[in-house]
Amino acid sequence: MTICQKSPEVEALTRSLRRFIETELHPVEHTIETMQGPPDEFIRPLRDKARALGFYAMNMPAEVGGGGLGTAEMCFAEEQIGRTSPVLIRQVFGQVYLMLMACKGAQRERYLLPTVRGERNCCIAITEPNAGSDAASITTTAEPRGEGFIINGLKHFISDGDRADYAIVMAVTDKAKRVKGGITAFLVDKNTPGFTVGAAQNMMGQHGVRHVELHFTDCYVGPEQVLGEVGQGFPMMLASVSRVRLAQIGARAVGMAGRLLDLCAAYATERTQFGKKIGEFQMIQQMLADTATEMFAARTMVMGTAANVDAGIDCREQVSMVKLFASEMVNRAADRAVQIFGGMGVCQEAPVERFFRDARVFRIYDGTSEIHRARIATVLMRDGQGPLGLE
Repeated sequence: MTICQKSPEVEALTRSLRRFIETELHPVEHTIETMQGPPDEFIRPLRDKARALGFYAMNMPAEVGGGGLGTAEMCFAEEQIGRTSPVLIRQVFGQVYLMLMACKGAQRERYLLPTVRGERNCCIAITEPNAGSDAASITTTAEPRGEGFIINGLKHFISDGDRADYAIVMAVTDKAKRVKGGITAFLVDKNTPGFTVGAAQNMMGQHGVRHVELHFTDCYVGPEQVLGEVGQGFPMMLASVSRVRLAQIGARAVGMAGRLLDLCAAYATERTQFGKKIGEFQMIQQMLADTATEMFAARTMVMGTAANVDAGIDCREQVSMVKLFASEMVNRAADRAVQIFGGMGVCQEAPVERFFRDARVFRIYDGTSEIHRARIATVLMRDGQGPLGLE
């Protein structure tokens, strides 16, 4: 089996997922775009259908009620998921973080299992005004107080922070150690005194996904709110980042480019200018061919790296290359789509305008393109081509 070939089971899953997205989600994308966060009564029926079909929390292990998909399988699924809008992705298929597998004891019944079932919503609070790509620079603190901790600090750009029932909050518990055992993850319920939701930060794209500030002012949490072990928050976060970058950025970027390519190819055969279909013009053909070729390259990178991750190979450097290439690729694809559609490409009647805005942040979150380029170059100069998978 080649790295991009699906097993019969995964082929059936992705075909069913594609059909669900096209019949249930595509028709409501424009309506969702006009809402500042869709109401639960709008989303709930779609989420219930997704859960009934086994499409909710597919990334989580089967033993806790999730889909039990491996990295490569999840990338195949995320490629299809990337063909719809970000708000529908998050709220219909569930944004369930793998870090929750660190829950133990009573935490499993309180947080992990109801989140996998879609009964509770979670957000993850890492980013701060002065700590974006450099997550190690967070300044939110959690100081010991009795048996628990007092959290103080500000988080921002927290996706779905206003609708989440609780947050996974990264805070410094030892300023001297920081990433080497000084950052801890906490499970903080929305109604905890001292935890308040601040202003929403409106974005150019990904409309409907609310990005808010979270304020912590003398917010007390007990020892039972520690996720994992004290001081192990940062390595726990890094342990899940490769799969997130591969599936939720790399594979989704491929899916988004695929949707754009389908739209552009259809438009090129329908739109007539100067007495012939625009698809007969070589410059249009070049744009279509370039998008198809770059999409194929990104897909091959995603699936090859995912297969290595599933085999237990340390692929952090390759994941950086995937994240860099796929995020840049989908932005080029979106730009070409706007150009092919012409005036309609900047009109909200056509979905390419929305994809153009939605794709832009791919080059920023989970490490900017510049950060990943710097990491790739540093590893190359220090250790040679081997760690990059180039030998």
